Amino acid sequence: GDIVLLTKPVTLTEGDRVTLTTDVPVATDGTSKPEKLLYAVSLPPVHGQIEHINYPGVPISSYSQLDVVAQKVSDVHSNSHGAGKESLR
Repeated sequence: GDIVLLTKPVTLTEGDRVTLTTDVPVATDGTSKPEKLLYAVSLPPVHGQIEHINYPGVPISSYSQLDVVAQKVSDVHSNSHGAGKESLR
């Protein structure tokens, strides 16, 4: 089926960590199994990384809708000075 992805922008400042919830990315593909949907990080954050909360400090390149529902994925902004704000979309 068709895939529908709804997102709200999240803005982080230096050192921030935001746990992704279904308020940020939520997708559906028309099936009755949204927990099987996978997100691929095609363009990682410039000043930080996407992490699984069980493995802090380790960037991930994909995660599932089930991970989002369980609040297991975070966008972590680096502590680099002068990095400024960054938005996840």
